[in-house]
Amino acid sequence: MTAATPQRRVLVLGGDAGEEGPTAREILEPSGFLVDQAADPDAALDLARREAYDAFLLDVESHGDAGMGLCRQLRDEPGYYLSPILLTAAVDDRAVWQKAFAAGCDDLLRIPLEPVVVRARLVNLLEKADYAQELERVRANLARYVSPRLRQIVQNAAPGDGFPPPEQQHVCILFSDIRGFTALAQSIPPGHLFASVSRHLGSQVEAVYAHGGYVDKFGGDGIMAVFDGEAMARDACACALEMIEANQAMQGDALEIPLGIGIHEGTVVAGNIGSGEHLDYTVIGNTVNLAARLCGWASPGDIVVSEAVRSAIADSPGLTCVEPRTAQIRGVSDAITLYRLQGEVPGRTPAAQSSRATGRSAGS
Repeated sequence: MTAATPQRRVLVLGGDAGEEGPTAREILEPSGFLVDQAADPDAALDLARREAYDAFLLDVESHGDAGMGLCRQLRDEPGYYLSPILLTAAVDDRAVWQKAFAAGCDDLLRIPLEPVVVRARLVNLLEKADYAQELERVRANLARYVSPRLRQIVQNAAPGDGFPPPEQQHVCILFSDIRGFTALAQSIPPGHLFASVSRHLGSQVEAVYAHGGYVDKFGGDGIMAVFDGEAMARDACACALEMIEANQAMQGDALEIPLGIGIHEGTVVAGNIGSGEHLDYTVIGNTVNLAARLCGWASPGDIVVSEAVRSAIADSPGLTCVEPRTAQIRGVSDAITLYRLQGEVPGRTPAAQSSRATGRSAGS
């Protein structure tokens, strides 16, 4: 047996004993495979559910449609959708072969079995299954680091066509930031701080996706989220209220991690930034910059929004913009009007909004 398949477990659905050459067990066990055998499809399915097998060899010559049915059932079992399934039959009938592959098998072997062919095809299919499972594992791990929006863009890119060119979009941008993070980092053990910040950021990410947005990037102690669609401003505001509510619910006696949020709506340029070695799909422009500045003006527990957001949510029940004030924002030539968002998270109690925006400088 090759090094690629040490101690692999194979479940064999056997047929009637006869003088038609060696059995699957006689072929596989001397090569180092661990072989279990079942006498009928029901017993084989029961074994497959109780044990863990790397591959299946099913005799459909003796079991007919029941053997084909077992193949389909195994494909629907959790954990077996990539497992090699080989069917054995003596007939050389195109219709049988078509039924076999339609049932989900990977290969069909003629009886009498040829030992060299059985081993070679099984080892080859196991190696392919190992490769596919590794790709699945990598894909699952990468999915935790890449936003659903970016995954969709990558998957939709046609081979050889590259990624779509940058384009203008109208979106709503939300920035969150932990107030006083620098002081926290100096006074709390790194492990404790990292765990606490991760927990808070995790709740923010959940809120973003729950309200139809996506996380563009983490900023160490906060996030940048993007919302689009007809109700983008309303969705972003509802998300912000939920973030504040969750943040306040997680405050502990020994560690306070207050949150401030800024929201602005406008035009951005969306596209890939970087080189062929490393790309980042993001949105850039004055809308992004202003949303970040508004976050800097938010006091602990506050959500600061722009005039554009106030206008967009003017008819949204449960959302109110209060305490208008004029502010000179760094990087913006004219003074703008800021508001503090108040409202309720849909389906929850009113979000606490007792703190007032105090006009922090954008650089603080």
